Amino acid sequence: MPNKRGPPDAARLDRVVADARRARETREKSYREQALKLFPWICGRCTREFDRSAVHQLTVHHKDHDHDNNPSNGSNWELLCVYCHDNEHSRELEAAARRGSEEGDPTKGATQRPFADLAQLLKGRNGRGDA
Repeated sequence: MPNKRGPPDAARLDRVVADARRARETREKSYREQALKLFPWICGRCTREFDRSAVHQLTVHHKDHDHDNNPSNGSNWELLCVYCHDNEHSRELEAAARRGSEEGDPTKGATQRPFADLAQLLKGRNGRGDA
C-alpha cells in the first residue's frame, strides 16, 4: 500500500532534532555544573587534575549508565577525563558483547566461525583424513 502522506517535512524533522539536542544539552549542563561544584576536578580513574583551562576535558559519568538518574547529591556521578570515560563505555560494550556470545545470542558478539569446516576440508584433501 503506497504512502499517501508523501515525503517527511524536512523543516519539521530539523526542528525535532534541534529540540532534542537542546533538551539534551540543557539536561547535561545542569548535572555537569552540579557535579563540577560537588567534586574536585580530578579524574576518578587516572587521577589527572584539571584547572579552568582544561576542565572541558572532564566529563560526568553516570555510574548506573542511566542519564536520567541525576540525584542532587551526585551519588550516581563521577568525574572522568574524556579518555577514561571513553574507555569505561568501551569496556561496558565489550562485556555486553561477551555476555551475548556466551548466551548463544547470534546478534551479539562474533557470528562467524571461520574454521567450522576445516576438519572436513582437510579430510577431503587426501581422502584419508590425515593432512
